[in-house]
Amino acid sequence: MLDSVERTISLIAPAKINLALHITGRRDDGYHLLDSLVVFARFGDKVSVKQALVDSFEMSGPFGSDLPSDASNLVLKARDALRTLFPEQAVPVAIHLEKRLPIASGIGGGSSDAAAALCALTTLWNIETERLPEIGLTLGADVPMCLHGKPLIARGIGDEIEPLAGFPRLPMVLVNNGVSISTPQVFAGLQKRDNPPLPALSSLSTIDHVCSYLAGTENHLSSATEKLAPTIVVTMNALRNTASRLVRMSGSGGTCFAIYDSAEEAEAAATGLRQRHPDWFVVATHSVMEGS
Repeated sequence: MLDSVERTISLIAPAKINLALHITGRRDDGYHLLDSLVVFARFGDKVSVKQALVDSFEMSGPFGSDLPSDASNLVLKARDALRTLFPEQAVPVAIHLEKRLPIASGIGGGSSDAAAALCALTTLWNIETERLPEIGLTLGADVPMCLHGKPLIARGIGDEIEPLAGFPRLPMVLVNNGVSISTPQVFAGLQKRDNPPLPALSSLSTIDHVCSYLAGTENHLSSATEKLAPTIVVTMNALRNTASRLVRMSGSGGTCFAIYDSAEEAEAAATGLRQRHPDWFVVATHSVMEGS
């Protein structure tokens, strides 16, 4: 989803959805080990970069005012990491981030923004490198999978990636009731950290296959998140009252998702939810397939 007009490179930074998330251990350095089935939505933020006389960074969108615009922003960290490695090619750039995903909401917005920035900047700066996953990992454990951007199993701390070919497009609705969740607090609240890994993969070529497989999985962060933010239950119940096949929280929350049999059912569910909860973030979308 790249367009180039007068050397402006624009990329969608898609929402990252943890369909299932099993916490399987913790390393000595404090990083948790996981098994996660991940897809990426068609909907997300938008990162645009173009050559400029001096560096600049602007944000817009419904959640643009919720993020810092200083060097702590992952988009600028991505720019600076590339510039350190490729100083001769890294001319000044104007970067614009249209922030359409809620902040601290369990759908990888910051990591996906960083991944999109890395990809856009390597294109603009004409950098050929196989080190993007390595560079991305220095920015965050989720960035390498966001660089992949298609259905996958993530293991380890999220850096061991197994692409999933033949995975179907999933009609989905994403909902966030406005709650922001501290991921470190969620992990600190875990009662058990040595859970079993995901079940062995079966054929996952249809929505029925995926929902049947997911019925034998969990999000091991859900209980800890619900204790910190009980209104998550309200969000999931609202989704369960639609024609959904499966409802679950993504990541550490507070965004929840539902899977539907068709795009029409997802759109109808989103329309109803917006009418009942006009102050919520509600988006009907679908997951991105391998090769699309």
